Amino acid sequence: MRYVRFLHDGNKYLGTREGNKIRILGEESIESLLAAGTDLETYAGTHGGGKLVDEADVAYLPVVEHPAKIFCIGLNYADHTKESKYEQPAYPTIFPRYDTSLVGHGQPIVRPRVSDSLDFEGELAVILKRGGRHIRKEDALDCIAGYALFNDGSVREYQFLSPQWTVGKNFDATGAFGPELVTASEVPPAARGLRLETRLNGEVVQSASTDDMIFDIPTLISVISEAITLEPSDVIVTGTPAGIGWARTPKLLMRAGDVCEISVTGFATLRNPIADEA
Repeated sequence: MRYVRFLHDGNKYLGTREGNKIRILGEESIESLLAAGTDLETYAGTHGGGKLVDEADVAYLPVVEHPAKIFCIGLNYADHTKESKYEQPAYPTIFPRYDTSLVGHGQPIVRPRVSDSLDFEGELAVILKRGGRHIRKEDALDCIAGYALFNDGSVREYQFLSPQWTVGKNFDATGAFGPELVTASEVPPAARGLRLETRLNGEVVQSASTDDMIFDIPTLISVISEAITLEPSDVIVTGTPAGIGWARTPKLLMRAGDVCEISVTGFATLRNPIADEA
């Protein structure tokens, strides 16, 4: 099942995609359904009687607008660690994102006026349906509601002002999230064997297999839960491969008028224009 969140006629809705149309399910959010323990694998089948609207008539929202928490994983592909000139860490590099930084598919990623260092990072995100503490790796897949695509837009100048990356990773409207939540049953276990690509203005700038992750998805769920109670609607953004613009000579940064696209095998493409902050 593939869920989308969107604005239509001034109201926020949850829907499912049917070709180039969207079936309205209601005004519930993904996070409210997950908090209530709703099974997304079956929910649409019992609430699918709403009207169809044209995709062209909606504005996409982040597929989960207000996750309980967002964990981003840095340095989770060895080739990216190498281009970033870090030593490969033996423990996941975890930092937070906040929901004020999120934008939906088709909406502008905003280059802030205080810096010209907005960079792309194509990633796969995991959305949890349940959590807890001390989750075993062998039980971790049972916690997953589904997956979505993420562009971890990074303001590099601010990311490296201090050893903590949080500010550079949390400028408003820099984290694109969507376009759809694909339920876990439609994705290979732990999302293994999928091709992740980023394109800037149609040119492939990142390409890797999800098998190249240093810490796979069950490991990330288990390790985070050693310290932090995981909750329904928590999001884990699993890391980006090599090819970032900041590591190139000359640097390849996102500017107004550019279009950045993230694709993963079997998922609808996440596409966002770039705009300057007003």
